[in-house]
Amino acid sequence: MASARPAAPGPADAPGALPDPRTVVRPRVAVVVFNPVMVPARGERLIARCRFADPARLAREYVADLAETSGGYLQYEIVDWSETDSLPPLIDGYCYSGPEWLACWERGGGWHDPQLADYAALLRALDAPRRVADGEIDEVWLFGPPYGGFYESTMAGPGAYWCNSPPVGGLACARRFVVMGFSYERGVGEMLENFGHRVESMVGRAFRAAPPGHAWERFAAYDLVAPGQAGCGTVHFAPNSRADYDWGNPAPVWSTCDDWLSYPALAGRRRQVDCREWGGGDIRAHHRWWLAHLPRAAGTHAGYLANWWTYAVDPHATR
Repeated sequence: MASARPAAPGPADAPGALPDPRTVVRPRVAVVVFNPVMVPARGERLIARCRFADPARLAREYVADLAETSGGYLQYEIVDWSETDSLPPLIDGYCYSGPEWLACWERGGGWHDPQLADYAALLRALDAPRRVADGEIDEVWLFGPPYGGFYESTMAGPGAYWCNSPPVGGLACARRFVVMGFSYERGVGEMLENFGHRVESMVGRAFRAAPPGHAWERFAAYDLVAPGQAGCGTVHFAPNSRADYDWGNPAPVWSTCDDWLSYPALAGRRRQVDCREWGGGDIRAHHRWWLAHLPRAAGTHAGYLANWWTYAVDPHATR
């Protein structure tokens, strides 16, 4: 990353200089948009043909939302933007042509199986391992259509671990890095959901050896599983949700959500909250609310970084 570049020590590492969370981190990103020609005679591409969202706008608003919800800490820098005429190669070597993909889309079926992209081949073709090792980039973002084969997020490199998907195998690289997969059929809210699940994976890993009742567990608690003890919930479950994606529930529950804005100086403050707090069911509003409550204080607390954004952004911040 361009700022606060040295990896922060995890709880099991030797003490060292910790990044000040007020320091802006600027991870460098290479973006690839898979946008093949669908009607060669007219030069019409997939995004325009299907009236999908403009990836440039999606990326711009996603970057802005993460900068705002992190209190200015996370400032992604897109240093390379490319658009390719092909669709991603799938794990068995198959690759849709534009017209083949469009035929499946228009008839609502007939998709190739297996559906997973061949990440190792794709990242090698992008020269990502060398570029990451040389410090040119820190992450790769992939924009594709439905059935493009992308995970919401995944991790590659030595010691890569679960990041809402199994790590990428068969790819030699000197440094770990995260690959985000976005669909331009969807919106910024879904992009934030991808990032939120990345947070759950990476922060959860940092606390994996902590005893029951640790801070991350309390932060992610929601009333359905911890009656009367809700924190901020999870990406899928707001404090009062009764089911996945139930972000529009009007029922009030007790929550410590405000207390987490003062972490690690928790005072046990609670109040009743409902869906009006996080946008009344809007996916983007909920995810912005949830991310804005993620602790981002200086120093350490109980052996862990008090700025959890560091864990969520830097795959080397924990083992």
